Amino acid sequence: MKKLLPIFSALSLALVVSSAVAGDSPQERRHDLMEDAKEAAKPVALMLRGELEFDAAVAMTSFETWKNVSSEAGELFPEGSETGFDTEARETIWTDREGFDAVLVAWSDAIDAAIAAEP
Repeated sequence: MKKLLPIFSALSLALVVSSAVAGDSPQERRHDLMEDAKEAAKPVALMLRGELEFDAAVAMTSFETWKNVSSEAGELFPEGSETGFDTEARETIWTDREGFDAVLVAWSDAIDAAIAAEP
């Protein structure tokens, strides 16, 4: 078994590196990020509705997920990615890029404030 551990470790590393090198299309990556954001919203929504007892650690985890999404999202809407991968992205992202970028900044600022409040 000890002889197999380095082999499994090397294979695991190779899989991680190859998937990172291969990279996802912007449409695929933003889809994954939006799924992350959606999952992070679920416990927060339940807490806000009083259906789940407040848990600061869970809230903070959601905030950190949203921070990651907000910091990466702007780069994932390049020209030419308006179509493909059954995108649900609104056309205004490309027709009003300044407005979209402003919304991302406002969202990021709100997340920073929530994190700084240390719920």
